Amino acid sequence: MTSFGAVVRHGRGWLPLIGLAALLDSAVTLALPTVLGRSVDAIASGNDLTRWLWLASGLIMLGITCALVDSFAGTACVAGTTAWLRHRLVRQVVAAGPEGTRRFDTGDLVSRVSGSASDAAQAGPASVTAVAAALPPLGSLVLLALIDPWLAVGFLGGVVLVIAVLWVFARRTTEISLAYQETQGRIAALLTEALGGIRTIAAAGTADREERRVLGLLPELHRHGLLTWRVLARSGAQAALIGPLVLVAVLAIGGLQLVDGRITAGELFAAAQYAVIGAGLGSLTGILGELARARAGIHRSAEVMAVEPVAYGSLPLPPGPGRLVYDDVSVSADDVLLLDHVNLDLPGGATIAVVGPSGAGKSVLAALAARLRDPDSGLVLLDGVPLKAVRRASLRQAVGCAFERPVLVGRTVSESISAGQVTPVQLLAAARATHAHDFASRLPQGYHTPLPEAPMSGGEAQRLGLARAWHAGRLLVLDDATSSLDTATERQISRTLTEDRHHRTRLIVTHRASTAARADLVVWLDRGRVRAVGPHQRLWQDPSYREIFG
Repeated sequence: MTSFGAVVRHGRGWLPLIGLAALLDSAVTLALPTVLGRSVDAIASGNDLTRWLWLASGLIMLGITCALVDSFAGTACVAGTTAWLRHRLVRQVVAAGPEGTRRFDTGDLVSRVSGSASDAAQAGPASVTAVAAALPPLGSLVLLALIDPWLAVGFLGGVVLVIAVLWVFARRTTEISLAYQETQGRIAALLTEALGGIRTIAAAGTADREERRVLGLLPELHRHGLLTWRVLARSGAQAALIGPLVLVAVLAIGGLQLVDGRITAGELFAAAQYAVIGAGLGSLTGILGELARARAGIHRSAEVMAVEPVAYGSLPLPPGPGRLVYDDVSVSADDVLLLDHVNLDLPGGATIAVVGPSGAGKSVLAALAARLRDPDSGLVLLDGVPLKAVRRASLRQAVGCAFERPVLVGRTVSESISAGQVTPVQLLAAARATHAHDFASRLPQGYHTPLPEAPMSGGEAQRLGLARAWHAGRLLVLDDATSSLDTATERQISRTLTEDRHHRTRLIVTHRASTAARADLVVWLDRGRVRAVGPHQRLWQDPSYREIFG
Protein backbone atom coordinates (compact mmCIF):
# COMPACT_ATOMS: atom_id res chain seq x y z
CA MET A 1 0.00 0.00 0.00
CA THR A 2 1.29 3.49 -0.86
CA SER A 3 0.88 5.94 2.02
CA PHE A 4 2.27 9.38 2.78
CA GLY A 5 4.62 7.89 5.35
CA ALA A 6 5.88 5.20 2.95
CA VAL A 7 6.71 7.77 0.29
CA VAL A 8 8.49 9.99 2.82
CA ARG A 9 10.46 7.04 4.24
CA HIS A 10 11.72 6.06 0.79
CA GLY A 11 13.74 9.28 0.67
CA ARG A 12 15.55 8.38 3.90
CA GLY A 13 18.93 8.36 2.13
CA TRP A 14 18.62 12.04 1.21
CA LEU A 15 16.26 13.37 3.88
CA PRO A 16 18.87 13.52 6.69
CA LEU A 17 21.09 15.60 4.40
CA ILE A 18 18.16 17.85 3.48
CA GLY A 19 17.25 18.12 7.16
CA LEU A 20 20.83 18.94 8.21
CA ALA A 21 21.12 21.61 5.51
CA ALA A 22 17.76 23.08 6.52
CA LEU A 23 18.71 22.99 10.22
CA LEU A 24 22.01 24.77 9.60
CA ASP A 25 20.26 27.30 7.37
CA SER A 26 17.74 27.96 10.15
CA ALA A 27 20.60 28.41 12.62
CA VAL A 28 22.24 30.89 10.25
CA THR A 29 18.94 32.74 9.85
CA LEU A 30 18.59 33.05 13.62
CA ALA A 31 22.21 33.89 14.34
CA LEU A 32 22.70 36.53 11.67
CA PRO A 33 20.41 39.23 13.16
CA THR A 34 22.19 38.95 16.54
CA VAL A 35 25.60 39.17 14.89
CA LEU A 36 24.54 42.18 12.80
CA GLY A 37 22.99 43.75 15.92
CA ARG A 38 26.32 43.35 17.75
CA SER A 39 27.99 44.99 14.76
CA VAL A 40 25.64 47.97 15.12
CA ASP A 41 26.43 48.22 18.82
CA ALA A 42 30.16 47.99 18.04
CA ILE A 43 29.85 50.89 15.59
CA ALA A 44 27.85 52.95 18.10
CA SER A 45 30.35 52.34 20.90
CA GLY A 46 33.43 52.72 18.72
CA ASN A 47 34.65 49.21 19.47
CA ASP A 48 36.40 46.92 16.96
CA LEU A 49 33.74 45.42 14.70
CA THR A 50 36.09 43.34 12.50
CA ARG A 51 35.30 40.16 14.44
CA TRP A 52 31.55 40.61 13.96
CA LEU A 53 31.89 41.37 10.24
CA TRP A 54 33.98 38.23 9.68
CA LEU A 55 31.45 36.20 11.65
CA ALA A 56 28.59 37.65 9.59
CA SER A 57 30.45 36.84 6.35
CA GLY A 58 31.04 33.29 7.51
CA LEU A 59 27.37 32.85 8.36
CA ILE A 60 26.33 34.17 4.95
CA MET A 61 28.70 31.74 3.17
CA LEU A 62 27.37 28.87 5.30
CA GLY A 63 23.81 29.85 4.37
CA ILE A 64 24.67 29.82 0.65
CA THR A 65 26.31 26.40 1.00
CA CYS A 66 23.27 25.04 2.82
CA ALA A 67 20.97 26.35 0.07
CA LEU A 68 23.07 24.63 -2.63
CA VAL A 69 23.15 21.33 -0.73
CA ASP A 70 19.40 21.51 -0.09
CA SER A 71 18.72 22.15 -3.79
CA PHE A 72 20.89 19.24 -4.96
CA ALA A 73 19.69 16.75 -2.33
CA GLY A 74 16.04 17.75 -2.84
CA THR A 75 16.25 17.24 -6.61
CA ALA A 76 18.01 13.89 -6.20
CA CYS A 77 15.49 12.74 -3.59
CA VAL A 78 12.49 13.67 -5.75
CA ALA A 79 14.01 12.00 -8.82
CA GLY A 80 14.79 8.78 -6.95
CA THR A 81 11.39 8.63 -5.25
CA THR A 82 9.60 9.34 -8.54
CA ALA A 83 11.45 6.47 -10.25
CA TRP A 84 10.70 4.13 -7.33
CA LEU A 85 7.03 5.02 -7.26
CA ARG A 86 6.63 4.76 -11.04
CA HIS A 87 8.30 1.36 -10.98
CA ARG A 88 5.88 0.19 -8.30
CA LEU A 89 2.86 1.55 -10.17
CA VAL A 90 3.88 -0.02 -13.50
CA ARG A 91 4.60 -3.34 -11.79
CA GLN A 92 1.22 -3.17 -10.04
CA VAL A 93 -0.63 -2.39 -13.29
CA VAL A 94 1.03 -5.33 -15.04
CA ALA A 95 0.47 -7.66 -12.07
CA ALA A 96 -3.21 -6.69 -11.80
CA GLY A 97 -3.84 -7.78 -15.39
CA PRO A 98 -6.62 -6.61 -17.68
CA GLU A 99 -9.41 -7.30 -15.19
CA GLY A 100 -7.72 -5.63 -12.24
CA THR A 101 -7.20 -2.39 -14.12
CA ARG A 102 -10.48 -2.44 -16.04
CA ARG A 103 -12.01 0.35 -13.93
CA PHE A 104 -9.18 2.72 -14.91
CA ASP A 105 -9.01 4.33 -18.33
CA THR A 106 -5.66 3.90 -20.07
CA GLY A 107 -5.01 7.64 -20.23
CA ASP A 108 -5.88 8.04 -16.57
CA LEU A 109 -3.41 5.29 -15.63
CA VAL A 110 -0.70 7.01 -17.67
CA SER A 111 -1.53 10.27 -15.88
CA ARG A 112 -1.21 8.58 -12.49
CA VAL A 113 2.09 6.89 -13.36
CA SER A 114 3.62 10.05 -14.83
CA GLY A 115 2.13 13.17 -13.23
CA SER A 116 0.73 11.88 -9.93
CA ALA A 117 3.90 9.94 -9.11
CA SER A 118 6.02 13.05 -9.71
CA ASP A 119 3.76 15.12 -7.43
CA ALA A 120 3.75 12.41 -4.75
CA ALA A 121 7.57 12.27 -4.72
CA GLN A 122 7.66 15.83 -3.33
CA ALA A 123 6.31 14.54 0.00
CA GLY A 124 9.68 13.88 1.69
CA PRO A 125 11.59 17.08 0.87
CA ALA A 126 8.46 19.23 1.32
CA SER A 127 7.80 17.71 4.78
CA VAL A 128 11.38 18.33 5.94
CA THR A 129 11.37 21.84 4.48
CA ALA A 130 8.04 22.64 6.15
CA VAL A 131 9.34 21.54 9.55
CA ALA A 132 12.60 23.41 9.05
CA ALA A 133 10.78 26.54 7.89
CA ALA A 134 8.88 26.63 11.17
CA LEU A 135 12.09 26.72 13.22
CA PRO A 136 13.20 30.32 12.47
CA PRO A 137 9.87 31.87 13.63
CA LEU A 138 9.93 29.73 16.80
CA GLY A 139 13.57 30.62 17.40
CA SER A 140 12.77 34.29 16.74
CA LEU A 141 10.10 34.15 19.45
CA VAL A 142 12.59 32.73 21.96
CA LEU A 143 15.34 35.21 21.06
CA LEU A 144 12.92 38.15 21.21
CA ALA A 145 11.86 36.99 24.67
CA LEU A 146 15.55 36.99 25.71
CA ILE A 147 15.96 40.55 24.40
CA ASP A 148 12.71 41.74 26.02
CA PRO A 149 9.54 39.76 26.95
CA TRP A 150 7.26 42.51 25.63
CA LEU A 151 8.80 42.16 22.17
CA ALA A 152 7.89 38.46 22.21
CA VAL A 153 4.29 39.29 23.18
CA GLY A 154 3.84 41.65 20.24
CA PHE A 155 5.49 39.15 17.90
CA LEU A 156 3.39 36.20 19.10
CA GLY A 157 0.05 37.84 18.34
CA GLY A 158 0.94 38.27 14.68
CA VAL A 159 2.41 34.77 14.31
CA VAL A 160 -0.81 33.18 15.61
CA LEU A 161 -2.75 34.97 12.88
CA VAL A 162 -0.28 33.76 10.22
CA ILE A 163 -0.62 30.16 11.46
CA ALA A 164 -4.41 30.41 11.19
CA VAL A 165 -4.10 31.61 7.59
CA LEU A 166 -1.75 28.71 6.74
CA TRP A 167 -4.06 26.14 8.33
CA VAL A 168 -7.02 27.21 6.19
CA PHE A 169 -4.81 27.34 3.09
CA ALA A 170 -3.47 23.81 3.60
CA ARG A 171 -6.91 22.24 3.99
CA ARG A 172 -8.42 24.00 0.98
CA THR A 173 -5.45 23.42 -1.30
CA THR A 174 -5.42 19.64 -0.75
CA GLU A 175 -9.02 19.34 -1.94
CA ILE A 176 -8.44 21.51 -5.00
CA SER A 177 -5.19 19.74 -5.95
CA LEU A 178 -6.91 16.36 -5.92
CA ALA A 179 -9.76 17.65 -8.09
CA TYR A 180 -7.25 19.21 -10.51
CA GLN A 181 -5.27 15.96 -10.89
CA GLU A 182 -8.42 13.89 -11.35
CA THR A 183 -9.61 16.22 -14.13
CA GLN A 184 -6.21 15.96 -15.80
CA GLY A 185 -6.56 12.17 -15.70
CA ARG A 186 -9.99 12.30 -17.34
CA ILE A 187 -8.66 14.52 -20.14
CA ALA A 188 -5.76 12.10 -20.68
CA ALA A 189 -8.22 9.18 -20.83
CA LEU A 190 -10.32 10.91 -23.50
CA LEU A 191 -7.23 11.81 -25.51
CA THR A 192 -5.91 8.24 -25.39
CA GLU A 193 -9.28 6.97 -26.54
CA ALA A 194 -9.29 9.44 -29.45
CA LEU A 195 -5.76 8.48 -30.50
CA GLY A 196 -6.74 4.81 -30.50
CA GLY A 197 -9.52 5.56 -32.97
CA ILE A 198 -7.73 8.25 -34.98
CA ARG A 199 -8.29 6.49 -38.33
CA THR A 200 -12.01 6.15 -37.69
CA ILE A 201 -12.22 9.81 -36.69
CA ALA A 202 -10.38 10.90 -39.84
CA ALA A 203 -12.53 8.69 -42.06
CA ALA A 204 -15.77 9.91 -40.50
CA GLY A 205 -14.72 13.56 -40.66
CA THR A 206 -15.53 14.07 -36.97
CA ALA A 207 -12.20 15.60 -35.92
CA ASP A 208 -13.82 18.86 -34.78
CA ARG A 209 -16.41 17.06 -32.70
CA GLU A 210 -13.74 14.81 -31.18
CA GLU A 211 -11.62 17.85 -30.35
CA ARG A 212 -14.56 19.41 -28.51
CA ARG A 213 -15.17 16.15 -26.65
CA VAL A 214 -11.55 15.81 -25.50
CA LEU A 215 -11.17 19.47 -24.61
CA GLY A 216 -14.62 19.75 -23.10
CA LEU A 217 -13.12 19.32 -19.63
CA LEU A 218 -10.73 22.25 -20.02
CA PRO A 219 -13.20 24.73 -18.44
CA GLU A 220 -13.41 22.46 -15.39
CA LEU A 221 -9.61 22.19 -15.27
CA HIS A 222 -9.40 25.96 -15.64
CA ARG A 223 -11.85 26.41 -12.78
CA HIS A 224 -9.79 24.19 -10.46
CA GLY A 225 -6.63 26.06 -11.48
CA LEU A 226 -8.27 29.41 -10.77
CA LEU A 227 -9.43 28.17 -7.36
CA THR A 228 -5.88 27.13 -6.56
CA TRP A 229 -4.48 30.54 -7.45
CA ARG A 230 -7.29 32.37 -5.65
CA VAL A 231 -6.66 30.44 -2.45
CA LEU A 232 -2.91 31.03 -2.83
CA ALA A 233 -3.40 34.73 -3.58
CA ARG A 234 -5.84 35.21 -0.71
CA SER A 235 -3.56 33.47 1.76
CA GLY A 236 -0.51 35.33 0.45
CA ALA A 237 -2.30 38.65 0.73
CA GLN A 238 -3.44 37.89 4.27
CA ALA A 239 0.05 36.82 5.28
CA ALA A 240 1.53 39.89 3.55
CA LEU A 241 -0.86 42.12 5.48
CA ILE A 242 -0.09 40.50 8.82
CA GLY A 243 3.70 40.62 8.26
CA PRO A 244 4.06 44.42 8.32
CA LEU A 245 1.71 44.60 11.30
CA VAL A 246 4.01 42.27 13.22
CA LEU A 247 7.03 44.36 12.23
CA VAL A 248 5.28 47.62 13.24
CA ALA A 249 4.24 46.12 16.60
CA VAL A 250 7.78 44.91 17.37
CA LEU A 251 9.36 48.19 16.28
CA ALA A 252 6.86 50.23 18.30
CA ILE A 253 7.47 48.23 21.44
CA GLY A 254 11.20 48.13 20.75
CA GLY A 255 11.32 51.90 20.24
CA LEU A 256 9.71 52.49 23.62
CA GLN A 257 12.13 50.06 25.27
CA LEU A 258 15.07 51.79 23.56
CA VAL A 259 13.93 55.18 24.85
CA ASP A 260 13.67 53.71 28.35
CA GLY A 261 17.18 52.32 27.99
CA ARG A 262 16.09 48.71 28.42
CA ILE A 263 17.53 47.60 25.07
CA THR A 264 20.38 48.82 22.86
CA ALA A 265 20.20 50.05 19.25
CA GLY A 266 21.77 46.80 18.10
CA GLU A 267 19.12 44.79 19.97
CA LEU A 268 16.39 46.88 18.33
CA PHE A 269 17.98 46.15 14.95
CA ALA A 270 18.06 42.41 15.77
CA ALA A 271 14.45 42.52 17.00
CA ALA A 272 13.35 44.09 13.72
CA GLN A 273 15.12 41.31 11.81
CA TYR A 274 13.45 38.63 13.95
CA ALA A 275 10.08 40.26 13.31
CA VAL A 276 10.75 40.01 9.57
CA ILE A 277 11.70 36.34 9.99
CA GLY A 278 8.49 35.64 11.89
CA ALA A 279 6.42 37.44 9.29
CA GLY A 280 8.16 35.23 6.70
CA LEU A 281 6.18 32.30 8.05
CA GLY A 282 3.64 33.28 5.41
CA SER A 283 6.11 32.10 2.73
CA LEU A 284 5.20 28.58 3.82
CA THR A 285 2.21 28.78 1.45
CA GLY A 286 4.45 27.56 -1.39
CA ILE A 287 5.74 24.63 0.65
CA LEU A 288 2.25 23.78 1.88
CA GLY A 289 1.09 23.87 -1.76
CA GLU A 290 3.74 21.25 -2.60
CA LEU A 291 2.56 19.14 0.33
CA ALA A 292 -1.04 19.42 -0.87
CA ARG A 293 -0.09 18.28 -4.38
CA ALA A 294 1.98 15.48 -2.88
CA ARG A 295 -0.96 14.26 -0.81
CA ALA A 296 -3.22 14.34 -3.88
CA GLY A 297 -0.62 12.44 -5.92
CA ILE A 298 -0.22 9.84 -3.19
CA HIS A 299 -3.99 9.41 -2.99
CA ARG A 300 -4.23 8.74 -6.74
CA SER A 301 -1.25 6.38 -6.64
CA ALA A 302 -2.71 4.52 -3.66
CA GLU A 303 -5.89 3.81 -5.61
CA VAL A 304 -3.81 1.93 -8.18
CA MET A 305 -1.76 0.13 -5.52
CA ALA A 306 -4.97 -1.00 -3.81
CA VAL A 307 -5.90 -3.17 -6.82
CA GLU A 308 -5.41 -6.83 -6.03
CA PRO A 309 -2.74 -8.40 -8.29
CA VAL A 310 -3.42 -11.71 -9.97
CA ALA A 311 -2.42 -14.44 -7.51
CA TYR A 312 -0.63 -17.47 -8.89
CA GLY A 313 -0.22 -20.86 -7.31
CA SER A 314 2.88 -22.92 -6.64
CA LEU A 315 2.15 -26.10 -8.63
CA PRO A 316 3.93 -27.06 -11.84
CA LEU A 317 1.93 -28.47 -14.72
CA PRO A 318 2.24 -32.27 -14.93
CA PRO A 319 2.99 -33.88 -18.29
CA GLY A 320 -0.13 -33.96 -20.41
CA PRO A 321 -1.66 -33.37 -23.84
CA GLY A 322 -3.31 -30.05 -22.93
CA ARG A 323 -6.73 -31.25 -21.88
CA LEU A 324 -8.89 -28.23 -21.03
CA VAL A 325 -11.84 -28.54 -18.65
CA TYR A 326 -14.44 -25.93 -17.69
CA ASP A 327 -16.15 -27.15 -14.53
CA ASP A 328 -19.45 -25.30 -13.88
CA VAL A 329 -17.93 -21.96 -14.82
CA SER A 330 -19.85 -18.68 -14.54
CA VAL A 331 -18.64 -15.15 -15.22
CA SER A 332 -20.41 -11.84 -14.84
CA ALA A 333 -19.45 -8.19 -15.22
CA ASP A 334 -21.45 -5.13 -14.17
CA ASP A 335 -24.39 -7.39 -13.24
CA VAL A 336 -24.42 -8.93 -16.74
CA LEU A 337 -24.01 -12.71 -16.97
CA LEU A 338 -21.34 -13.46 -19.56
CA LEU A 339 -21.00 -17.21 -19.04
CA ASP A 340 -23.68 -19.27 -17.33
CA HIS A 341 -22.65 -22.60 -15.72
CA VAL A 342 -20.44 -23.73 -18.60
CA ASN A 343 -19.25 -27.35 -18.52
CA LEU A 344 -16.77 -28.46 -21.16
CA ASP A 345 -14.22 -31.27 -21.41
CA LEU A 346 -12.01 -30.47 -24.39
CA PRO A 347 -9.51 -33.14 -25.49
CA GLY A 348 -5.81 -32.37 -25.53
CA GLY A 349 -3.98 -31.94 -28.80
CA ALA A 350 -7.16 -31.06 -30.71
CA THR A 351 -8.17 -28.01 -32.74
CA ILE A 352 -11.28 -26.58 -31.11
CA ALA A 353 -13.25 -23.77 -32.73
CA VAL A 354 -15.43 -21.53 -30.56
CA VAL A 355 -18.30 -19.94 -32.48
CA GLY A 356 -21.43 -17.98 -31.69
CA PRO A 357 -23.13 -14.66 -32.30
CA SER A 358 -21.75 -11.40 -30.90
CA GLY A 359 -22.06 -11.28 -27.13
CA ALA A 360 -22.24 -15.06 -26.79
CA GLY A 361 -19.18 -15.16 -24.47
CA LYS A 362 -16.54 -16.45 -26.89
CA SER A 363 -13.78 -14.03 -25.88
CA VAL A 364 -14.56 -14.58 -22.20
CA LEU A 365 -14.21 -18.35 -22.67
CA ALA A 366 -10.85 -17.79 -24.38
CA ALA A 367 -9.67 -15.37 -21.69
CA LEU A 368 -10.43 -17.96 -19.01
CA ALA A 369 -8.33 -20.57 -20.83
CA ALA A 370 -5.37 -18.17 -20.90
CA ARG A 371 -6.10 -17.00 -17.35
CA LEU A 372 -6.45 -13.42 -18.44
CA ARG A 373 -9.41 -13.40 -16.08
CA ASP A 374 -10.79 -15.78 -13.46
CA PRO A 375 -14.32 -17.18 -13.26
CA ASP A 376 -16.65 -15.89 -10.57
CA SER A 377 -17.53 -19.50 -9.81
CA GLY A 378 -16.32 -22.87 -11.00
CA LEU A 379 -12.88 -23.99 -12.12
CA VAL A 380 -10.83 -24.03 -15.30
CA LEU A 381 -8.33 -26.92 -15.37
CA LEU A 382 -5.42 -27.70 -17.68
CA ASP A 383 -4.39 -31.33 -17.58
CA GLY A 384 -6.21 -31.76 -14.29
CA VAL A 385 -4.67 -28.78 -12.47
CA PRO A 386 -6.76 -25.65 -11.73
CA LEU A 387 -5.17 -22.69 -13.50
CA LYS A 388 -5.26 -20.68 -10.26
CA ALA A 389 -2.94 -23.23 -8.65
CA VAL A 390 -0.30 -23.20 -11.41
CA ARG A 391 2.97 -21.30 -11.07
CA ARG A 392 3.14 -18.18 -13.21
CA ALA A 393 6.23 -19.27 -15.13
CA SER A 394 4.77 -22.71 -15.83
CA LEU A 395 1.46 -21.25 -17.02
CA ARG A 396 2.99 -18.65 -19.33
CA GLN A 397 5.34 -21.22 -20.87
CA ALA A 398 2.45 -23.60 -21.49
CA VAL A 399 -0.15 -21.14 -22.80
CA GLY A 400 0.17 -18.66 -25.66
CA CYS A 401 -2.38 -16.03 -26.74
CA ALA A 402 -3.02 -14.12 -29.94
CA PHE A 403 -5.72 -11.52 -30.42
CA GLU A 404 -7.73 -9.80 -33.12
CA ARG A 405 -5.86 -6.51 -32.58
CA PRO A 406 -2.45 -7.49 -31.20
CA VAL A 407 -0.42 -4.87 -29.38
CA LEU A 408 3.17 -5.33 -30.52
CA VAL A 409 5.75 -4.54 -27.86
CA GLY A 410 9.51 -4.29 -28.16
CA ARG A 411 11.92 -2.11 -30.08
CA THR A 412 12.18 -4.23 -33.21
CA VAL A 413 10.17 -6.78 -35.16
CA SER A 414 12.26 -9.62 -33.72
CA GLU A 415 11.65 -8.42 -30.14
CA SER A 416 7.91 -8.26 -30.81
CA ILE A 417 8.02 -11.99 -31.61
CA SER A 418 10.55 -13.28 -29.10
CA ALA A 419 9.94 -11.01 -26.09
CA GLY A 420 13.52 -11.98 -25.17
CA GLN A 421 12.49 -15.52 -24.27
CA VAL A 422 13.38 -17.63 -27.32
CA THR A 423 16.46 -18.34 -29.41
CA PRO A 424 16.92 -16.95 -32.94
CA VAL A 425 16.22 -20.41 -34.34
CA GLN A 426 12.91 -20.65 -32.45
CA LEU A 427 12.01 -17.11 -33.53
CA LEU A 428 12.56 -17.92 -37.19
CA ALA A 429 10.59 -21.17 -36.90
CA ALA A 430 7.62 -19.33 -35.36
CA ALA A 431 7.75 -16.63 -38.06
CA ARG A 432 7.80 -19.23 -40.83
CA ALA A 433 4.97 -21.26 -39.28
CA THR A 434 2.71 -18.20 -39.10
CA HIS A 435 3.87 -16.80 -42.46
CA ALA A 436 5.23 -13.67 -40.76
CA HIS A 437 8.61 -14.36 -42.35
CA ASP A 438 7.14 -13.57 -45.77
CA PHE A 439 6.96 -9.84 -45.05
CA ALA A 440 9.40 -9.48 -42.12
CA SER A 441 12.30 -10.59 -44.29
CA ARG A 442 11.45 -7.91 -46.87
CA LEU A 443 11.53 -5.01 -44.39
CA PRO A 444 14.38 -2.46 -44.74
CA GLN A 445 16.38 -4.01 -41.90
CA GLY A 446 14.64 -7.36 -41.84
CA TYR A 447 13.81 -8.59 -38.35
CA HIS A 448 15.93 -5.78 -36.87
CA THR A 449 13.63 -3.09 -38.29
CA PRO A 450 12.32 -0.81 -35.49
CA LEU A 451 8.58 -1.32 -35.05
CA PRO A 452 7.66 2.34 -35.70
CA GLU A 453 9.48 2.08 -39.04
CA ALA A 454 7.85 -1.20 -40.08
CA PRO A 455 4.76 -0.47 -42.23
CA MET A 456 2.26 -3.26 -41.56
CA SER A 457 -1.29 -4.07 -42.50
CA GLY A 458 -3.72 -5.44 -39.94
CA GLY A 459 -3.13 -8.95 -41.26
CA GLU A 460 0.66 -8.61 -40.99
CA ALA A 461 0.35 -7.38 -37.41
CA GLN A 462 -1.86 -10.39 -36.68
CA ARG A 463 0.81 -12.71 -38.08
CA LEU A 464 3.39 -11.20 -35.74
CA GLY A 465 0.93 -11.71 -32.88
CA LEU A 466 0.50 -15.34 -33.90
CA ALA A 467 4.26 -15.79 -34.11
CA ARG A 468 4.64 -14.39 -30.59
CA ALA A 469 2.09 -16.91 -29.27
CA TRP A 470 3.59 -19.78 -31.25
CA HIS A 471 6.20 -20.56 -28.58
CA ALA A 472 3.55 -21.92 -26.18
CA GLY A 473 4.25 -25.48 -25.17
CA ARG A 474 0.78 -26.86 -24.54
CA LEU A 475 -2.16 -24.58 -25.36
CA LEU A 476 -2.70 -21.93 -28.03
CA VAL A 477 -5.58 -19.52 -27.46
CA LEU A 478 -6.45 -17.53 -30.57
CA ASP A 479 -9.19 -14.95 -30.08
CA ASP A 480 -10.26 -14.08 -33.63
CA ALA A 481 -6.54 -13.82 -34.34
CA THR A 482 -6.85 -14.52 -38.09
CA SER A 483 -9.78 -12.22 -38.87
CA SER A 484 -7.65 -9.69 -40.80
CA LEU A 485 -5.82 -12.26 -42.92
CA ASP A 486 -6.61 -12.75 -46.56
CA THR A 487 -8.33 -16.01 -47.46
CA ALA A 488 -5.19 -17.69 -48.86
CA THR A 489 -3.00 -16.83 -45.84
CA GLU A 490 -5.77 -17.76 -43.41
CA ARG A 491 -6.09 -21.14 -45.11
CA GLN A 492 -2.32 -21.72 -44.87
CA ILE A 493 -2.20 -20.80 -41.19
CA SER A 494 -5.30 -22.87 -40.44
CA ARG A 495 -3.59 -25.83 -42.08
CA THR A 496 -0.50 -25.21 -39.96
CA LEU A 497 -2.65 -25.10 -36.83
CA THR A 498 -4.59 -28.22 -37.79
CA GLU A 499 -1.43 -30.16 -38.56
CA ASP A 500 0.52 -28.84 -35.57
CA ARG A 501 3.44 -31.20 -35.16
CA HIS A 502 3.78 -30.18 -31.51
CA HIS A 503 0.28 -31.65 -30.86
CA ARG A 504 -0.80 -28.69 -28.76
CA THR A 505 -4.41 -27.89 -27.94
CA ARG A 506 -5.64 -25.03 -30.12
CA LEU A 507 -8.64 -23.04 -28.90
CA ILE A 508 -9.70 -20.77 -31.76
CA VAL A 509 -12.42 -18.13 -31.49
CA THR A 510 -13.61 -17.55 -35.04
CA HIS A 511 -16.38 -16.12 -37.21
CA ARG A 512 -15.34 -18.05 -40.32
CA ALA A 513 -17.09 -21.22 -41.35
CA SER A 514 -13.93 -22.41 -43.13
CA THR A 515 -11.94 -22.25 -39.89
CA ALA A 516 -14.66 -24.12 -37.98
CA ALA A 517 -14.78 -26.74 -40.73
CA ARG A 518 -11.07 -27.50 -40.29
CA ALA A 519 -11.40 -27.89 -36.52
CA ASP A 520 -11.66 -31.27 -34.80
CA LEU A 521 -14.43 -29.97 -32.57
CA VAL A 522 -16.72 -26.93 -32.44
CA VAL A 523 -18.06 -25.31 -29.26
CA TRP A 524 -21.25 -23.39 -30.08
CA LEU A 525 -22.01 -20.64 -27.54
CA ASP A 526 -25.24 -18.68 -27.31
CA ARG A 527 -25.97 -16.06 -24.63
CA GLY A 528 -23.29 -17.36 -22.31
CA ARG A 529 -24.41 -21.00 -22.51
CA VAL A 530 -23.05 -23.97 -24.41
CA ARG A 531 -25.67 -24.73 -27.02
CA ALA A 532 -23.86 -27.65 -28.64
CA VAL A 533 -20.47 -29.32 -29.00
CA GLY A 534 -19.57 -31.45 -32.00
CA PRO A 535 -17.99 -31.59 -35.46
CA HIS A 536 -18.74 -28.72 -37.81
CA GLN A 537 -20.38 -31.05 -40.38
CA ARG A 538 -22.95 -32.28 -37.88
CA LEU A 539 -23.71 -28.82 -36.44
CA TRP A 540 -24.09 -27.45 -39.98
CA GLN A 541 -27.34 -29.33 -40.29
CA ASP A 542 -28.90 -26.88 -37.81
CA PRO A 543 -30.18 -23.72 -39.56
CA SER A 544 -29.47 -21.63 -36.43
CA TYR A 545 -25.85 -22.71 -36.57
CA ARG A 546 -25.56 -21.71 -40.22
CA GLU A 547 -26.99 -18.27 -39.37
CA ILE A 548 -23.92 -17.56 -37.21
CA PHE A 549 -21.79 -17.35 -40.33
CA GLY A 550 -24.28 -15.29 -42.29
